[in-house]
Amino acid sequence: MEIKIQAVNFDAQEKLQEFVNKKVEKLSKSYDDIKKVEVQLKVVKPATALNKNVSMNVGIPGVPVFVEKTCDTFEEGVDLCVDALKVKLAKIKEKARNH
Repeated sequence: MEIKIQAVNFDAQEKLQEFVNKKVEKLSKSYDDIKKVEVQLKVVKPATALNKNVSMNVGIPGVPVFVEKTCDTFEEGVDLCVDALKVKLAKIKEKARNH
């Protein structure tokens, strides 16, 4: 699984990149056939609350899966995105099993 992290309007520290990688790696437990995950971290309107936008695009055969969350911290946003992706991937896996 290839993980691509893109930081918009700021420089992502290595600690944040490692955190994102660790969380995204866990998605492979939910769904085996993930080719790549594109993570975009964006600062929207600096110096306001809820200004961290995290979006994840997961490349799997068939349907692309996209999730976007806005939070106070990137860590919180990544956690919420990964949780949402686990639910979406479980539904896709269940549909595939039923066909």
